[in-house]
Amino acid sequence: MTLDPTDWTTFRQQAHVMLDDMLDYQQHLRQRPTWQPLPSAKHPFFHQAAPQDPQDLSQVHQEFLDYILPYTIGNPHPGFMGWVHGGGTPVGMLAEMLAGGLNVNAGGRHQAPIQLERQLLSWIRQWFEFPPQASGLFVTGTSMANLIGVWVAQRARLGPSLRTQGLAGQTQRTLVAYASAGAHGCIAQALDLSGLGTQALHLIPLNDQFQMDCGALRARIKADRAAGLEPFLVVGTAGSVDVGAVDDLTEVAAICAEEGLWFHVDGAFGALGCLSPQLAPRFRGMQRADSIAFDFHKWGQVPYDAGFILVREDTLQRQTFATPAAYLRRDTRGAAAGSPWPCDYGPDLSRGFRALKTWFTLKVYGTRALGEMMANTCALAQQLGALISAQPRLELLAPIALNIVCFRFRCPDPNTVNAQLLIELHESGLALPSSTTLKGQFALRAAIVNHRTTLQDLEILVAAVHRLGMKLAPEPD
Repeated sequence: MTLDPTDWTTFRQQAHVMLDDMLDYQQHLRQRPTWQPLPSAKHPFFHQAAPQDPQDLSQVHQEFLDYILPYTIGNPHPGFMGWVHGGGTPVGMLAEMLAGGLNVNAGGRHQAPIQLERQLLSWIRQWFEFPPQASGLFVTGTSMANLIGVWVAQRARLGPSLRTQGLAGQTQRTLVAYASAGAHGCIAQALDLSGLGTQALHLIPLNDQFQMDCGALRARIKADRAAGLEPFLVVGTAGSVDVGAVDDLTEVAAICAEEGLWFHVDGAFGALGCLSPQLAPRFRGMQRADSIAFDFHKWGQVPYDAGFILVREDTLQRQTFATPAAYLRRDTRGAAAGSPWPCDYGPDLSRGFRALKTWFTLKVYGTRALGEMMANTCALAQQLGALISAQPRLELLAPIALNIVCFRFRCPDPNTVNAQLLIELHESGLALPSSTTLKGQFALRAAIVNHRTTLQDLEILVAAVHRLGMKLAPEPD
């Protein structure tokens, strides 16, 4: 039984309708609320039993329009400034459709999609000034890329016996790693999943710019060695999750070289700033890393998901993951040629064709325009900071390093009031910042990542925060 349409003409007509609906959605985002909650009346729809009989495609599409499209988190909207989510593009959407039509398993074998991923790797090597022998891999996101970076660093330190004996064969060695206190939580998770445990990650205090204190890092490494521990990894942050801070990567690289430690950079959204001549100097030192993790689906505006891990030494990454199996036989000719394959560089054998939407985005827009867009988001962040500073009832809570602005409404009991203000702001549909906590203070956090965001959107945000704040706490502190 085939699952292809019995009437291709009717199917094509409906496909055109569906495509037009999504293009209309992207074209008219400003006419929609940034976010709105799923009404309780629509909840029963999501508890229906699985259908046994076919349903008309147009009916299913209408259900998508009624129950799903209006109630997503809203990151394509220019008023979305919550978490560090890219806005996507119409070009990326079309490329994702093409990839779905091909239905490629990009885990390996001799095929053009693998060659395309290798072409992208060659471009990425050049951006980060990595050598020709550097390897890389598309993954779901930076959480997975950071995990792979930790796994490769661990394998490089402990040697081949790690894959056969595990950590049980390393009873006399206690590995420890370092990251700033502002590092993303996935770094601790990576230590957990690597078998070392979260206590193996030693968090280093921040300086007044929310960067890792390199003096404290040196002192902690020295103290740990004296205590019989074995340092093996330092994770530098290129764009922290809370405030967008960039560690002094040049100094971190120097410490790693002196101490013989693996230098990994978590550049989830910040690393691609190297494409902007204005921003690149802030990431100086990143090119000295042993591995870099980052996402194309954040600042790069590629549709979710498109993470990447870059490793300086191909052999180390391949030794960490390659697994012989009879059904993965490699040949020099035929469909099983082209070894080594992407599945030799990470844990996934089945992989989607993430490279295609990334390639389309880079080809259609070009790295110059993408770099300018990234610099513009940082300029907008500075403008937002100026708008906040001009309002007596608003205050900045952290320096603006890149494109993240942390602030709050001044009032008695500011933590409680600003938390309530944030919820009401979300429900208004006008704008969607997120929140964080800085030195015990609840902060509204505006992450300007979307290429569609303009000064007008920032003015709407500030006006809404001021209006809601005055409603909740009319008297100043």
